[in-house]
Amino acid sequence: MLGEFEYLLITTAARLGDNAYGSAIREGIEEIAQRKCSIGALYTTIERLEAKGLLTTWMGEATAERGGRAKRMVRVTGKGTRAAKEFYDAVMRVSRGASWAVSRSERLS
Repeated sequence: MLGEFEYLLITTAARLGDNAYGSAIREGIEEIAQRKCSIGALYTTIERLEAKGLLTTWMGEATAERGGRAKRMVRVTGKGTRAAKEFYDAVMRVSRGASWAVSRSERLS
């Protein structure tokens, strides 16, 4: 089972699609999770997820806007997609009946 940060990383990379690379993923996690994401934690987790076969990475082309440095591109694998879905489904199952998980229509009754 994935951890919370692993899920955030995979989900953000999947949402970014062909634009998924370290800095963009970091910004996406910070925006959505409303918390800081260190670059060290990000790349350590990317390496761990790649070793598990949940992500693939490669070096993109060097770009002028990055001072001639290449981006480390990230793509979620089919195995990564399945792991994220399993995590999401588990969170949804365990949340059923919790006061914060009650649907709006139930709260209005």
